[in-house]
Amino acid sequence: ISYICRRFLMVEFFFIQITCKPKCCSLFYLDINECETIQQACQGEMKCFNHYGGYLCLPRSASVITAPEPSSQSEPSVPVESNEAFNPCPVGYRAQGDTCVDIDECELDMHDCQPSQECINTVGTYTCQCPDGYSKIGIECVDIDECRYRYCQHRCVNVPGSFSCECEPGFQLAGNNRSCVDVNECEMGAPCQQRCYNSYGTFLCRCDQGYDLGPDGFSCNDIDECSYSSFLCQFQCVNEPGRFSCVCPEGYELLGTRLCQDVNECETGTHQCGTGQVCVNIHGGHQCVNSNRCQDPFVQVSENRCICPVVKPECRDLPFSIVHRYMSITSERSVPSDIFQIQATSVYPGAYNSFRIRSGDENDEFYIRQINNISAMLVLARAVTGPKEYVLDLEMVSVSPLINYQTSSVLRLSVYVGPHAF
Repeated sequence: ISYICRRFLMVEFFFIQITCKPKCCSLFYLDINECETIQQACQGEMKCFNHYGGYLCLPRSASVITAPEPSSQSEPSVPVESNEAFNPCPVGYRAQGDTCVDIDECELDMHDCQPSQECINTVGTYTCQCPDGYSKIGIECVDIDECRYRYCQHRCVNVPGSFSCECEPGFQLAGNNRSCVDVNECEMGAPCQQRCYNSYGTFLCRCDQGYDLGPDGFSCNDIDECSYSSFLCQFQCVNEPGRFSCVCPEGYELLGTRLCQDVNECETGTHQCGTGQVCVNIHGGHQCVNSNRCQDPFVQVSENRCICPVVKPECRDLPFSIVHRYMSITSERSVPSDIFQIQATSVYPGAYNSFRIRSGDENDEFYIRQINNISAMLVLARAVTGPKEYVLDLEMVSVSPLINYQTSSVLRLSVYVGPHAF
């Protein structure tokens, strides 16, 4: 029994008629599906299509249309064993009623895409594509290292299928997620204790005057200016947060910011002197002295002058007059130092005047230097430390050879040494 089997193949809109010999379609021979029995029958992007007695390697987009067997009275109909069910629709379609609908090979897992590829269903067929961030090398999808193309301004971190940009410390990603812009740490709560200065990519901490930046670069530590020098203040330095101040002892007031000057209680009216007393200002305080300091046989003739009348026998060996004076000097004064000038107020014609310390200088701390016949200078010979009081009787002896006359007068000088060197 012999007959002719016919099939039609449509490849990219071209029809190919395949005619089988009787032996390939006979009852006694079965077609071999080479697409299943031959490993990798078609290479590359070609797809294997089996037909009776052979197979074809066609592009994946090719469709095979199986033509129905022709009905002929002259040729007996012989049942044929077939390995495919009859499908009146093109490859990639299935019959649904009177129409052909697309087969979703991706959903039905009828594709041969690699695990690394994505199956994309198309009309009548499908395609295998690589996900974003991958490139196709051979039949595999390989991750694209975007960092090789320097998309990032600072650092690039490649991840499977993508990449991310990172910025150095002190910067943050811009809106394009690639560029880096400076971060103003001072506006974002930088840990500076006092002052913060933003700079490109970082920030600096600075301290107010009177503070030092700590080892951590953030904190500010107070500077103890008083420990640096003993000459910052004339009397005493007091350290304060971020600064220092000078203070003066009792009886003094601050002059400017560093120096101390004596407060004149006698002028400010802050003394406690009573009636019959005179206020004498001294360094660091004041003294209240009696307004009448004349002692018998001396009598007071003015506010600070006493005389011993010649009519009194006891006045014979005493100075004719005593004048009271007061002065104050500082401690640790450099020596020798001129501290008080003596001046004769009345001079007899032809008289010779001499000056001496009559009493009060038991330790030889002072001496007299005569300037001329009518004046002399009291000199401090040794450094003295107060508070201390000296009462010196400075005597001027006058001798007149013309009238054979000798007399003397005393300046009683109270010297107050202050407690400080200022």
